[in-house]
Amino acid sequence: MKTIVTGGAGFIGGNFMHFVVNAYPDEEWICLDSLTYAGNLETLAPLEGKKNYRFIKGDITDRAFIFDLFAKEKPDVVINFAAESHVDRSLKDPEIFLKTNVLGTVCLMDACREYGIKRYHQVSTDEVYGDLPLERTDLFFTEDTPIKTSSPYSSSKGSADLFVLAYHRTFGLPVTISRCSNNYGPYHFPEKLIPLVISRALNNESIPVYGKGENVRDWLYVTDHCKAIDLIVRKGRVGEVYNVGGHNERTNLEVVKTILRALDKPESLIHYVTDRPGHDMRYAIDPTKLETELGWKPEYTFDTGIPVTIQWYLDHKDWWEHIISGEYQDYYKKQYGE
Repeated sequence: MKTIVTGGAGFIGGNFMHFVVNAYPDEEWICLDSLTYAGNLETLAPLEGKKNYRFIKGDITDRAFIFDLFAKEKPDVVINFAAESHVDRSLKDPEIFLKTNVLGTVCLMDACREYGIKRYHQVSTDEVYGDLPLERTDLFFTEDTPIKTSSPYSSSKGSADLFVLAYHRTFGLPVTISRCSNNYGPYHFPEKLIPLVISRALNNESIPVYGKGENVRDWLYVTDHCKAIDLIVRKGRVGEVYNVGGHNERTNLEVVKTILRALDKPESLIHYVTDRPGHDMRYAIDPTKLETELGWKPEYTFDTGIPVTIQWYLDHKDWWEHIISGEYQDYYKKQYGE
């Protein structure tokens, strides 16, 4: 089987590539990434030289390129991680989120239709559901929760999901969608909360916290998410949406303080900043469908996953220091030339 993984040089996509390339040595895995600021080939360096792995640089919004690639490679499966994903950036430049997350998804599915793909999988987010009130801890997102987006980012992902389901109903495209809670773990770009706190705390720099830090997120260790996606692609029912959650709700402030304690850093580093517009209050996923239908269970709790994550960043300072300095963007040129 040959699979194209788009966005495979990003955080979740990169972890997915590590998992599947090593788990399925007899299958062919192609990583397609345009290497925007969040794409980092250094993440995939351990895979170089493996016979079942290749990297191709390209943009999922480039229709001519995508159709030529599919004609040449004839993939069996396409898994789409490629997306602009940072909410703060979507507030400043919504258009790029529309282009990549919606038009890029449509371009990929058109190519899938043309070349008879066996499965197209869309990696989405629980943010398409909007948010839940802090005081209603009994409420959770299910696959039947209506889409009610809050930001340009979540709106672009929700729109893409609707296109995916429409392509299944109208054209019979064999699709699945997964919607996950907040991921954390190795290779997470330092603009996101957990790696930002770790990197800044290690440098004794102030740590920005929106508002009062009361916003609640359900944290999912990235390897658990990768295994869920692999399971959905192989065994999930066509046309279905599956929620992937970790049952690990924490306020942002709790997350920050947990990391500071682990690093023996003072809470005086915390700096409260003006909350961002439309900031969702609480995310919480009910993954019952995935658990009962496919037998998935997360292996990590937040309490077991966060120390592993912190240790990874302590052991791989070069990786995130290269990102902060910008050196990581030179890796492609060094590896592949101009």
